[in-house]
Amino acid sequence: MAGDRPGGEPLVLGVPRAALRPSPVFLALVALFVTSGVLTWNRIGNVRLDVFLFVVSGWLVSLCLHEYAHAVVAFRAGDRSVAHRGYLTLNPLKYSHPLLSIALPVAVVLLGGIGLPGGAVWVDRHAIAGRLRHTLVSLAGPATNVLFTLVLVLAVRLGAADDQPVEFWAAVALLAFLQLTASVLNLLPVPGLDGGNMIQPWLNPQWRRMYDLFAPFGFILLFALLWNPRISGWFFGAVFAVGDALGLPPWLYALGLDLIRFWQG
Repeated sequence: MAGDRPGGEPLVLGVPRAALRPSPVFLALVALFVTSGVLTWNRIGNVRLDVFLFVVSGWLVSLCLHEYAHAVVAFRAGDRSVAHRGYLTLNPLKYSHPLLSIALPVAVVLLGGIGLPGGAVWVDRHAIAGRLRHTLVSLAGPATNVLFTLVLVLAVRLGAADDQPVEFWAAVALLAFLQLTASVLNLLPVPGLDGGNMIQPWLNPQWRRMYDLFAPFGFILLFALLWNPRISGWFFGAVFAVGDALGLPPWLYALGLDLIRFWQG
């Protein structure tokens, strides 16, 4: 439902329209993603740098859309605060701390080729009624990663050919692999992560109190789990198996990971 404030500012469901428009920061990221993709396709300039910009900007765009999915489902479920906090503008600077939410995930992408969960949308849980709605809010982000994975893998399978620039499709394959790792990580039932938050509303009060106690340390717990060689082996074994089942060529995303480290070339 639309309306106007006394000063004439348009409202949508009681929220200023400006709070629902894509931010210039997000639009700049999209422009960089498209431009670097065109440069990579046509092999203009430093191809390794073009691939780096294409993958990093594409990953940041996906982070924004992941968090936006959380926010828009929360907004529709009754939490208007997500709009007032700027979460519906797709501005990556609004999603928690820039260092932890943007710089760290990008660094992990470059060094380890893992799609680490990034930003965070703070939802007013008291404004949302029903356990199912809470679960759907948490599910929205990983569902976005799963959708991106399927779309990118399909693009690679249909588009990659011998007479087309291998660097471009290596970059797309790497983005698909990053989305796949992000999907698996986000669905792990770790306190504080989306997978854990999906089941939290269904826990009994005692387990929920214990969950809430560990939730702030979910990121640290995730790192600890991945640091363990056995658990890390299980994780990557599962990711590689899913990638193979989807038909994502391992050599292609491995080439993409090599190309984005432009400083080594």
